[in-house]
Amino acid sequence: MSGGTLEIATFAEGCFWGVEHIFLKYYPPSENKGILKTAVGYTGGKEDAKNPDYRTVCTGATDHAEAVRIEFDPSIVKYEELVEFFYRTHDPTTKNQQGKDVGTQYRSAIFYHTPEQLEIAKRVTEEVQKKHFDPIGKKITTELVSAGEWWDAEDYHQKYLFKNPDGYQCPNHRLHW
Repeated sequence: MSGGTLEIATFAEGCFWGVEHIFLKYYPPSENKGILKTAVGYTGGKEDAKNPDYRTVCTGATDHAEAVRIEFDPSIVKYEELVEFFYRTHDPTTKNQQGKDVGTQYRSAIFYHTPEQLEIAKRVTEEVQKKHFDPIGKKITTELVSAGEWWDAEDYHQKYLFKNPDGYQCPNHRLHW
């Protein structure tokens, strides 16, 4: 590791199993590509919805999104690159839905941790909209939200598709360009 300062990126783009899996597939920590650690969990929920669990989040009652929290070294991989990769690996034009997964917990959202991350997310969103979605007449519905409280998902969800290679994976979690 390069002794640089760590940053956190938090993304929601549907079922968190596939999101974590594709980030780790293309940025494996063992290959020193910048991602150091990931966790899946819940964020963006109601203030009074503390310590949510999977079953409760799936009811939609807490307003939490299934998300991945990425610790990365910005001297190796830039936040811009991770935001673009986020857009490449799901359909950001379907509100509260990825494939057959429907509900607010599957919304597309970037939870920014600093004002700089917000500016970068806005710029990359505009660039991706213009380059990839304007030509096909679709509009990005991704929310840009200040990162709030984070709750780790239950242990069995962490790196789920590595532990269960035949487990469910949303077909939208692939490289779209």
